[in-house]
Amino acid sequence: MNAAKRHEIFSRLRAANPNPVTELEYTTPFELLIAVLLSAQSTDVGVNKATRRLYPVANTPQAILDMGEDELKTYIATIGLYHTKAKNVIATCRMLVEKHGGEVPRTREELVELPGVGRKTANVVLNTAFGEVAMAVDTHIFRVSNRTNIAPGKNVDEVEHKLLKFVPKEFLLDAHHWLILHGRYTCIARKPLCWNCVIADLCEYKAKTPAPANLLPKEPR
Repeated sequence: MNAAKRHEIFSRLRAANPNPVTELEYTTPFELLIAVLLSAQSTDVGVNKATRRLYPVANTPQAILDMGEDELKTYIATIGLYHTKAKNVIATCRMLVEKHGGEVPRTREELVELPGVGRKTANVVLNTAFGEVAMAVDTHIFRVSNRTNIAPGKNVDEVEHKLLKFVPKEFLLDAHHWLILHGRYTCIARKPLCWNCVIADLCEYKAKTPAPANLLPKEPR
């Protein structure tokens, strides 16, 4: 895939969604951090349902620490792996209070030191909360990058490196959101909706999915 094609791909994604945002609900960097921590192997919809109950009661590191792990579990029990996630959230809140004055750090190095926070989570926080250029490669972005050939790679680190290298600079800040939303709603895992894709003619995926029969134009009798 060449630079001109990549530029056109992101131009179309931007035209279709000029101001992409995360589907996780949050009002502060801390709320986003906790939401992303909770979202591992869970849906944004499920996380939002839990945080809508949790955040009105406790939405700061100290407030969640005061709540304690057992009570926290009652708010997030509907989310997968909630036992482990509750433990990590409490440990993260403790570190934020003791080491960072209750504030979310703004460097990747400090973020990944927090319990349960890996490179992907750190990149989401840096990009979405702090407006930094960062590429959080999840399963959707990994699939889209490889399937379209925008930035093919054997693992998430390779895809992240290639995206940062190949995505035109004017699109880098929002590229993460465009790619994840495209993977979530159009370039889906089992059967991509190629027939309803704004970049289908630019994508280099060979096994394009045709439109369902019931959506094809009917021949005149």
